[in-house]
Amino acid sequence: MFLRRFLLAVLVLTAVSLSAQQPSVPHKEAMRRMEAGVAALQRWYVQRTGLYQTTGWWNSANAITMLVDAMHAGLPHSNEAIVSNTFTQAQIIVPKSEQTGPLTKMSGNVGFLNEFYDDEGWWAMAWIDAYDLTSKPEYLAMAQSIFRDMQGGWDDTCGGGIWWSKKRHYKNAIANELFFDVSASLARRGTHTDRAEALSWAKKEWAWFQGSGMINADHLVNDGLEINKSEGTCRNNKRNVWTYNQGVVLGALTEYSRATHDATALTEARTLADAGLTHLTDNNGILHDTCEPKCGADANQFKGIFVRNLRILDHDLHEPRYRTFFATNAASIWEHARTDKDELGVVWSGPPAEINAGTQVSALDALVAAAIDR
Repeated sequence: MFLRRFLLAVLVLTAVSLSAQQPSVPHKEAMRRMEAGVAALQRWYVQRTGLYQTTGWWNSANAITMLVDAMHAGLPHSNEAIVSNTFTQAQIIVPKSEQTGPLTKMSGNVGFLNEFYDDEGWWAMAWIDAYDLTSKPEYLAMAQSIFRDMQGGWDDTCGGGIWWSKKRHYKNAIANELFFDVSASLARRGTHTDRAEALSWAKKEWAWFQGSGMINADHLVNDGLEINKSEGTCRNNKRNVWTYNQGVVLGALTEYSRATHDATALTEARTLADAGLTHLTDNNGILHDTCEPKCGADANQFKGIFVRNLRILDHDLHEPRYRTFFATNAASIWEHARTDKDELGVVWSGPPAEINAGTQVSALDALVAAAIDR
């Protein structure tokens, strides 16, 4: 165990040393790049639905989260109108007969609920973030409502945890990480009763997740669990390590530490973060998913989620090597993965490819992280 941790530390320091060669960008220029990227993203925004063309339902939740984070970083608060519009319009179901042209495959879901618990978790986190920015009680109430629905996904299969979907055929990392994140976040918001209930769920979820086997010997998070129905046993399915699975747990553990004052949660988060930086970046410190350059509608969103959650962790740890990682990836995106229209591709080392609203939001998460001036 000691040797493995020592080697992990050496690899991280090596990656950081390489990435430290990246020249820093002045804060004003980092802000300009972030604002230009947001302006390009909004060309895909549909006012009627509050969603984004070229990407999916859950991806739009991440777009709202990124926009709120960008406002925390200094983007003009006039962009709150976009958040407010999405809160209203994305709950409206568009008749299939009208889902043509700009509205193709575009429809909302009442209460931001659908058949996938991870989708619900993304929207809950978006409204928690929006509440923190605006203090509007309707955003917090919506997150709490979504959280109550997510609780219905928990059962004793695999000893606990929530299902990925309401069809109950797969227990995976992302749904449970998001349930952990939502519960830990709500443990610090709302009434005393609301906070106590959420904290109870957060403790229950983290205890289960730690023992689920999804965190492997390299401190990387595999995709989910293989369920042996005849034996009633569950084990790590050893499926791909995606950047977003390695990321969401970082933000969740940070919120958990804030709610419980448990320093060991930050220690665990640091270990997982460093494993991600070691195994999921190239020799120049640039983050990658294994699917690149053809990642499809979902995976093209993943890397930004890792960066966003590492930024949340860094708020508490203040690690210079994390700031270097943010600056390195943001610079590479801008210099090598950007078109002349400020549209941002899926491969952050370039060239710009597979560009859509999902890749734009993902890359913007990195630009936001680099623009935040502590």
